[in-house]
Amino acid sequence: MKLQQLKYVIEIVMCGSINEAARRLYISQPSLSKAVKELEKELGITIFTRTSTGITLSSDGAEFLGYARQVVEQAELLERRYFNTAPSEQLFSISTQHYAFAVNAFVEMIKKYGGDKYQFTIRETRTYEIIEDVKNLRSEIGILYISSFNEKVMIQLLKEEGLDFHELFKAEPHIFVSSKNPLANKTSVTLEDLEDYPRLSFEQGEYNSFYYSEEIFSTIPSKKSIQVSDRATLFNLLIGLNGYTISTGILSEDLNGSDIVSVPLDEGEIITVGWVVNKKTQLSRMTKLYLEELKQIIDVYR
Repeated sequence: MKLQQLKYVIEIVMCGSINEAARRLYISQPSLSKAVKELEKELGITIFTRTSTGITLSSDGAEFLGYARQVVEQAELLERRYFNTAPSEQLFSISTQHYAFAVNAFVEMIKKYGGDKYQFTIRETRTYEIIEDVKNLRSEIGILYISSFNEKVMIQLLKEEGLDFHELFKAEPHIFVSSKNPLANKTSVTLEDLEDYPRLSFEQGEYNSFYYSEEIFSTIPSKKSIQVSDRATLFNLLIGLNGYTISTGILSEDLNGSDIVSVPLDEGEIITVGWVVNKKTQLSRMTKLYLEELKQIIDVYR
């Protein structure tokens, strides 16, 4: 087993494709495939399951990846300490529901630890895709919430997919509205107060279950409802249409400015936001650093 083979496996997982990994590694696709097959033969396990539509990590492969990342990180520390080698390209990937604090922590992590070379990915995406990304190790961690409504379904789903949920914080629900919205100056609002305003939410595609919704009270009908796919569009509509969306209440003026404000929603519900990780992996150094930044950001803005 060679260190380069471990790096090959990590790159394939990051790319989600042997062809793309070969391109970025500047080697031929057959050479990369051969190196991985030789590693699998030596270890006596199947790392990647190959199908007509592509490759996915096997159960053994997911466990192996966690160890491979640790070995590569430790080897680089030794090389930098004793051979004065330049640090290699940093790798890190997360998937998250549409939370500004997740992006803010990502920014701070890169400023502090990104170095001269890095290859980072942050996916603001749908709930189902977050679970799939972490399950298949396209992302090291995912950030999402659970509530009394979806808790049983989500916890069972995460268990079935081999994922662990770790709590970051609990929050009472808030609405985000334009600073010019008539509701902006209220100390709190109720669902009844919101009836005449457009409700904005993030669409969940073909997996549009109420349990996957990013907003609580999604089962309560609204006479004005708009679904969007990204946070920038949602915030523009909050301002342009005097709409609202329901979230954790954590806003960052550094990223979102002062045009959007948070108002408590007085409905007696609790949101638990946390991060999920594949049970068979161990957190990389960059993931641990990101979680540290995430906790600091949350402490500042809560």
